[in-house]
Amino acid sequence: MSELERQSLEHTLAVHSAPTLLGIKCANLISVAIEANDMCDYRHEFESRSGLQMRVLCKCHDRRLLYVYHEMLLRMQLSQPEIRRFLAQYGYRNDMTVPEMLSYLAQRMQCGHFPHEIGVFLGYPLADVQGFILNHGKNCLLCGCWKVYSDPESARRTFANYDRCREILCDKLQQGCEFFRALELSKEEL
Repeated sequence: MSELERQSLEHTLAVHSAPTLLGIKCANLISVAIEANDMCDYRHEFESRSGLQMRVLCKCHDRRLLYVYHEMLLRMQLSQPEIRRFLAQYGYRNDMTVPEMLSYLAQRMQCGHFPHEIGVFLGYPLADVQGFILNHGKNCLLCGCWKVYSDPESARRTFANYDRCREILCDKLQQGCEFFRALELSKEEL
């Protein structure tokens, strides 16, 4: 991966995954145009230096859907009994590990199609994921990082926190900080 491609990827990660990178959200999903070989090298460095995981969930044409996540936060999210019951409706077994669940999610994804349960894998409130499904994506109370069907005030606060993460991290990068140093400094500032 060239230095320009690396900077572009890091900017995309900062803009679209700052809440996850800074540890307040379990996961984000971003679309990137990057070769698989380049991604493997970068992913290894990223995971060893930041403690986060990256996984390509879907490849469509020249784009990849990159899932960036904190395994511990994701495990906590997916271990909630109500979320396990919800996911069972879509074929997820209770004995599945997080990597197995992500593999199953990847199998269910196709170009241009996102299975509805992806919302819980992104840390969205279960009530909002269920509301989206029941309302076919219409009639939401608030639209921001996701469509909100319950507790819009809590969602507004969450959206503001996510915006703050993005602002802090992008500011550090614009000041010329190296990516991993920018992550450290941004976490201290939160």
